[in-house]
Amino acid sequence: MGRVPVRRFAADHAGSGRRALRVTLVAAAGFYLFRYGLDRPVAATYALFAAVAVGGLAKIPGTGRQRAATVLRLLPVCWLLVVVGTYLSVRTWSAVAGMLAVGFALAFAAVGGPRLAGAVPGLQLLYILPSFPPYAPETLGERLIGTTTGLALFIAVEALVFPEPGPPSYRRRAAHAARTAAHDATLLATPPYTLTGTGIRAAWDTSRSLRSLTVPEAERPAGPGVRDRALAHTGLATRTLLSRLAQLPAAPDGRPGPEATAVLRAVAGLATATATCLEAGPPPVASYEDLAAARARLSAVSGGPAEDPAPAPAPGFPPAVLRRHAAVLEIADATLAMAAAADLAVHGRHATVEIPRSRFWYARTWAPLLWWHRLRGHAGRRSVFFQNAARIALALTAARLVAGVDTLPHGFWATLATLTLTRTTMDETWHTIRLALAGTLAGALVTAGVLSLAGPHTAVYAVVLPLWMLFAFTVGPVKGVGWAQGLFTVLVALVFAQLSVPTWRLAEVRMLDVLVGSAIGAVFGLLAWPRGAHDELRRAAAELLRRAAEIVVATGASVGAGGAVLAAPTGQPGHRSLQRAVVLAESAYAQFQSEPTPFGGAARGAAPRTVDWQATLMAGHHTLWGSERLLTPPLPGLGPAAAESVGALGDRVAGRMLLVSAALDPGADTPAGRIPLFDPALKGSAAEPPGAPRLYYATVSWLESLMTDLTRIARGGTGPPGQGRRER
Repeated sequence: MGRVPVRRFAADHAGSGRRALRVTLVAAAGFYLFRYGLDRPVAATYALFAAVAVGGLAKIPGTGRQRAATVLRLLPVCWLLVVVGTYLSVRTWSAVAGMLAVGFALAFAAVGGPRLAGAVPGLQLLYILPSFPPYAPETLGERLIGTTTGLALFIAVEALVFPEPGPPSYRRRAAHAARTAAHDATLLATPPYTLTGTGIRAAWDTSRSLRSLTVPEAERPAGPGVRDRALAHTGLATRTLLSRLAQLPAAPDGRPGPEATAVLRAVAGLATATATCLEAGPPPVASYEDLAAARARLSAVSGGPAEDPAPAPAPGFPPAVLRRHAAVLEIADATLAMAAAADLAVHGRHATVEIPRSRFWYARTWAPLLWWHRLRGHAGRRSVFFQNAARIALALTAARLVAGVDTLPHGFWATLATLTLTRTTMDETWHTIRLALAGTLAGALVTAGVLSLAGPHTAVYAVVLPLWMLFAFTVGPVKGVGWAQGLFTVLVALVFAQLSVPTWRLAEVRMLDVLVGSAIGAVFGLLAWPRGAHDELRRAAAELLRRAAEIVVATGASVGAGGAVLAAPTGQPGHRSLQRAVVLAESAYAQFQSEPTPFGGAARGAAPRTVDWQATLMAGHHTLWGSERLLTPPLPGLGPAAAESVGALGDRVAGRMLLVSAALDPGADTPAGRIPLFDPALKGSAAEPPGAPRLYYATVSWLESLMTDLTRIARGGTGPPGQGRRER
């Protein structure tokens, strides 16, 4: 074993050991306080399982203080779950109905972001525990006291014991990226007006640091609130800005022109001010106004739309200059969007930077409505969040029904097994169940031996429990599900042996319940979306590109007609459909990352291994942003020749999108295959009209950026460093 694996092995055990010690302290303190100090076995049970729920079963990302803050906010929800579960356990049918409704609601709440998604399994356990007999509403007070004590101890211990240094926040990452953009813009505004290869690579590396996969889960801005949405918007705009700076065409004859240089200097100033704002500084209002004014001057000089409804005519710039002007104006637009989003992310509804309502529709929206938008966007069978919620709710309901009808002893364990062993793909579920059953069998044999030897001597179990708990919570997460199930089998036996007279048959019951729960999990894993996000990602990406192709064609027609043909502006159905397609594709992609293929190979029906999914998502974002920018009124007419050229180029890009979409779609008439490779250059595909205005070149620049995205979708396509490799 080399040094790196040894260090990683030691780090894994060290981190797991710290978490295990915290959970053990909380669970043991609560259990012994109520069981032996106050003689309240019900409260003891709930104190222990509350700690196990949020500390062991839940996977809340972040540092101890972040986990403590998350649990503190969820305290009212935990109380409600215990109350509802207690009163619905009166009859099997009410318990089953409650399990279906509550199980789905909790699982679907994962749309609220990584922290809430990580807490969901623990919340499920807090509802499952009181939903089983005995029906004893008179013990509700003890149940709530035990639950509250366990959660309160957990919050205190997580916040105070073994404090962990937090990773850089997303705001800090975005601030660093904004400063990198400011540095690049400064270089492009001073002789020799270009970036070196090292600078371009640094820009792409910085851009990649804002990708969700490189950001710890707890720091990802994935919530539905205004600040989270704005921070995600900031990251996207910053990545776009860095990309545009790295791809800025060289100035003809080395003379960039005073107006373009002024815009780049203003870009550098606003990027610096944005970084300061993200570091809890003042809003970048003055720098924002400076760039807006510089952009308007360049737009007027090059003959494009500006704030002035009657811009000056183009003074006959050569095409190379107009192309650079168009690219510089795109850089300015991305910088303005970045600054507005950053101010909104830091100051919320108190932001002072001018906010374009078309892009920042959520800025003045009431928080419950933002939640409603998020929930409604995923309320369909094509959403992986909906699929996961339906799968786990149906499985838990079936487990509760079987436990109630067959009166399984300790049927709670069967439902818990269903919760912990059901995965998003059938292959992964089956692999997990096999390991879990083997581990449970080994744990049952150990349990039977311990119970037979110790008999009714409760003191033995009381002494062994905290030691075993520390061992189980340290080794289980590192060794995998088989070890975890086996160690947990012994753990629950040590707990229940202190609550009632123990017999060796407790091990038999535990084995039976895990077998029943595993079987139910396997059945629903087979029947309900057994391939997880693999096919759904292909389908969502194909739909995204189809919607994007429609908008490309419509935008080209509207630009060519000078705005006479409305190309589905922001808020119209075309853009809303693409926005929803992007959301569904992003959620499917996020789940796809978490689904390991068995034995390192490709899962059955897996998405083609030649796809760069990140480029697919960026194509959707770039389609939306470019269309909105080009359709900002007023739109000067292009003339017949330029309009025909734009239409031809738009049709070509849309056609390439549809070809890639057909290759991705698993439900297409033709089988999905390798993504076609394209030449990203549009030169020669349509005649370049003489004397075309700047708007023509802005449209061509946008279409070329989309073609670049399409070439990166295929593995081995052209692009910046690292883009030719497949990125899961």
